[in-house]
Amino acid sequence: MTDPRPNDAATLRPDPVTLACADGQRLQGHFFAARGDATAAPVLISPATGVRQQFYWRFADWLAGQGHPVLVFDYRGIGLSLEGSLADSRARLVDWGRLDQVAALQWLLERTGAAQVVLVGHSAGAQMIGLLPNHERIARLVGVAASTGWFGGMRLAFALKARFGLRLMVPIGTLFKGYAPTAWLGLGENLPAQVGRQWGQWCAAGGYATNAVRAGLAADFHAQVRTPIVVLHAEDDDIATPETVRDLLRTLPASPRATLRVRPRDHGLRAIGHLDWFRQSHQALWPLLRRAVVGEVAVEVPVPG
Repeated sequence: MTDPRPNDAATLRPDPVTLACADGQRLQGHFFAARGDATAAPVLISPATGVRQQFYWRFADWLAGQGHPVLVFDYRGIGLSLEGSLADSRARLVDWGRLDQVAALQWLLERTGAAQVVLVGHSAGAQMIGLLPNHERIARLVGVAASTGWFGGMRLAFALKARFGLRLMVPIGTLFKGYAPTAWLGLGENLPAQVGRQWGQWCAAGGYATNAVRAGLAADFHAQVRTPIVVLHAEDDDIATPETVRDLLRTLPASPRATLRVRPRDHGLRAIGHLDWFRQSHQALWPLLRRAVVGEVAVEVPVPG
């Protein structure tokens, strides 16, 4: 997960919006009004950890051209939603789910008047639906490179690198800088200290957001979620592997699901990895993502036990 550049989105002019969270925190987002067939479902794009909203603007604009109203936003402590200095931010990873995604979802529902929206979650953006009290307002969850990031489900060499970075260097870095120096490790933007610490803890333990529940930091809706889930992950993704994807889906036992493991060469690409799905250079993947958005990917109800 390196170099999440903003996809050359400077020429786009979406509407800036402010989202109000239940705890009073204000988030900054942008709304892309639908063009063409305006009857298509609204889409909420929730970013990956340490990735600014501008990275998704080209894809959001493309979806808007397909008739979808689209909202993209920054979590607290990131990008346009960072208030003051990063070292002063008290944002927590758990708050990105239980507060920030909740507020973004509610804003899009009110703006469009829709009964439900589609959540396109990139990595962490798809990992926290079990923390959302309004999860039933999500018609489908399209998880792109979505998994728990569990170290135990990664290739050994990459797992050692990730563990060294998130469990050793990030905690040490926060002591000296007051924030998590994840950019130095090639893990996207620098993060608020508590976000960086929780990220490492959750990846080490497996089960991702269920760790917030066990720690008493959030209400637990995992078993109640029945939203259909489609997870797309690349064959060359070191983070979202078959094992870490399964680790995510096991936390949502009642949700119908489908998993698509995508080979870059099948789409005329050399690589996809964890980030490249949303780059303008990888537009060949976007029709596949939209098939999942509009419900054209069949899902199966999990068999108990």
